Amino acid sequence: MAFKVGFICVGNSCRSQMAEGFARKYGKDVIEAFSAGTRPASEIDPNAVAVMKEKGIDLSKQYPKLLKDIPSELDILITMGCNVECPFVPCKIKEDWGLDDPVGKPIEEFRKTRDIIEAKVKELVDKIRANKLKL
Repeated sequence: MAFKVGFICVGNSCRSQMAEGFARKYGKDVIEAFSAGTRPASEIDPNAVAVMKEKGIDLSKQYPKLLKDIPSELDILITMGCNVECPFVPCKIKEDWGLDDPVGKPIEEFRKTRDIIEAKVKELVDKIRANKLKL
């Protein structure tokens, strides 16, 4: 059974979309990934699309979503570090990754954020596969 994992931030235009993309790539056998924002942007940041393409992940058809657009109950809720509170999203595990938003910054900042998210997603996938998460 796959864990339902939601990656949440404010705009759902960068960090949470990257995390969803990596979770689908690395954890497709153990994670059903979703992302959303509390106040979604109108589109995914073009720099986020560009840096994910460098990793072979296409975000060009993704779009920012509201919390109501993802499952109402999740196994794991991960906020990106933007002081997002999601008390109305029931979950078994909640974690904040404390990541700065690169939107509006040079593309190199997007790459740094992307690489941190990739490592965190791989770590999450490894924990799930090793049964180290207690739901």
